[in-house]
Amino acid sequence: MKIVNVEAKGYSPKAEQALRELGDVHMTNADYSMLLTLVEDADVLIVRLKHLIDEKILKRAKRLKVIVTATTGLDHIDLEAARMRGITVLSLKGEQDFLQNITATAELTWGLLLSLVRRLPAAMRHVNMGGWDRDAFRGNELKGKVLGVLGFGRLGKMVAEYGRIFRMEVLTHDPYVDRLPDYVTSCSLNSLLENSDVVSVHLPLNNETCGLLGSREFDSMKRGALFINTSRGEIMQEEALRNAILNKHLGGAGLDVLTSELSESPDWINHSPLIQLARENYNVVITPHIGGATMESMESTELFMVNKLKMKLESLHHS
Repeated sequence: MKIVNVEAKGYSPKAEQALRELGDVHMTNADYSMLLTLVEDADVLIVRLKHLIDEKILKRAKRLKVIVTATTGLDHIDLEAARMRGITVLSLKGEQDFLQNITATAELTWGLLLSLVRRLPAAMRHVNMGGWDRDAFRGNELKGKVLGVLGFGRLGKMVAEYGRIFRMEVLTHDPYVDRLPDYVTSCSLNSLLENSDVVSVHLPLNNETCGLLGSREFDSMKRGALFINTSRGEIMQEEALRNAILNKHLGGAGLDVLTSELSESPDWINHSPLIQLARENYNVVITPHIGGATMESMESTELFMVNKLKMKLESLHHS
């Protein structure tokens, strides 16, 4: 059994040790061309979010039985192509009991929010360039402001709790959730956008949510409102968000995801309209999809996925 981990950088030593008990393990940090070669004789492929595992890759994977990804989102894997080849995809999707203890993305969301509301990026640049003018960077308090949580799943609930602790009013829009805490008010998408001082997105990417937030939605938000997205870049229309910030309708954006992040082009970052805004000293904070990237959460999820793989391999052996 050959197990190939193509995104081994920072992989938990404990998880690697457990993995080696399951078969012949190859640990590497593969670029796209290496991936195309390595997948040819792999029985198990372990990935994170660096590569798009599509038809081009899977058609070369003649022996592949299982893909393992310690993620909840699966838009980086062509699930239909995998299904057609009888390849099982193991992920964190649906593992609600386990995920209740994984707070990393919710914590990053709040870090992005605080960075924007207190204008930390601009203030830090100012000091690094030799300045010390506190009056140039007056921010806002969160107490009494309205937090709009778009999507009230696991992460949405955590972020709403943070909002309550910071004494904010909390709104949410999620047509699939019936019961809410007493401090959260359910409303329509339009009402959430129109009334929130901060809008934070916590939605899965699917046909219903892809491109959900465009010019009309951003224009309907409060003037000066802040926008946070730590879910998936495709949920927002980047050009529309860029225009809303350039026109000073929105006060800033905190983003951990972008639509082009799975591009194999090494130059995609230089063509991102939102990264350009961040470089031009607008109140835009962009991080490289680090929501789940903490020492604690990555070790925990990697160990969980190794155990899940172990159970799958045992079932294949007995079938």
